[in-house]
Amino acid sequence: MGAIQGFRGDSEQDGLTVPLTVMRTELGIVAVLLAAAGLAWFSTVDRMAGMNAGPGTDLGALGWFTGVWAVMMAAMMLPSLAPTAAVYAALVRREPSRVLLFAGGYLLVWSAAGVLAYGLFELGKSLFSSALEWHSGGRWLAAGVLLLAALYQLTPFKRAFLTRCRSPLRFLHVSWREDRLGAFVMGLRNGGWCLGCSWALMAALFALGVMSLTWMALIAVLVALEKVGPWGHAAKVASAAVLVVLAVTILTVPHELPGFVVPGSPGSMHAMKAMG
Repeated sequence: MGAIQGFRGDSEQDGLTVPLTVMRTELGIVAVLLAAAGLAWFSTVDRMAGMNAGPGTDLGALGWFTGVWAVMMAAMMLPSLAPTAAVYAALVRREPSRVLLFAGGYLLVWSAAGVLAYGLFELGKSLFSSALEWHSGGRWLAAGVLLLAALYQLTPFKRAFLTRCRSPLRFLHVSWREDRLGAFVMGLRNGGWCLGCSWALMAALFALGVMSLTWMALIAVLVALEKVGPWGHAAKVASAAVLVVLAVTILTVPHELPGFVVPGSPGSMHAMKAMG
C-alpha cells in the first residue's frame, strides 16, 4: 500500500497520467501484453476465415465458441489492460506469476461473459427463431441493440465504470491483496469493472456480426479510446454517436453499410464445418 501512495504523488484524480508514465518503465510487461494481443488477432483471423460475418451467425458448439471468444477477448481487451498491468507489475516488482494471474483473472471474467452471451443468444434463437429472421424482426432487433448500447454510453452507470477503468491507481489502492491468489482475485475484480464499462459495446458486436473482423476491430478501437485515450469521457459520447449512425443505417440502407454482411444476401458466407 505504501508503494501505491508513492505512485500517487500529486495525482489526486487518479487518472491515466501516472500509469502512462509507469508504462514507460515497464515496457517489458506492456510488450508482452501487446504481443499476446497480436497473436490473438492472428489466431482469430485464421479461425474466422470463410465464416459468416453477419448478425445472427450460428455460434457453433459451446466449447468451440468459448475458445474463440476467449482469444477474441485477449485480442480486443489486453491493450486496454496495459496501464493497470504496468502499475501492478511495478508494485509487485515485476513478479511474472502474479502479473499473469492478474491478467488471467481479468480475461476469465470476459470469457464467462461470453458463455452467458452464448446462452442468451441460443435461447433467443430457439424461442423466437422465425420472428428474428432478418427480413422479419431481425433488422429491428439489431438496430434496437445498437441504440440501447448507445443509450448506455450516456448513463451515470457507464460514467462511473469508465472512471474506475481509467483510474488504475485508485483501483489498486482499494482492491489490493497480497500473494498469488490475491493477484487472481484482483484480476477478477478489474475484469468486473471493465465488463460493467464495456458490456454494451460487446452487445453491439453481436448485433453487427460477432464473427466479423471488421466490427471486432471497430469495437476494440472504441474500447481503447475510452479507456486509455486522452479524452475518455468524450470518447464514450463519440462511441454513442457511432452506434446511433450504425443503427439508423442498418434500418434504412443496410446494403450500403461498408463491412456489414446482410443475412441472406449474396455476400453472406456459410459458416465453416469446423464450428460443429
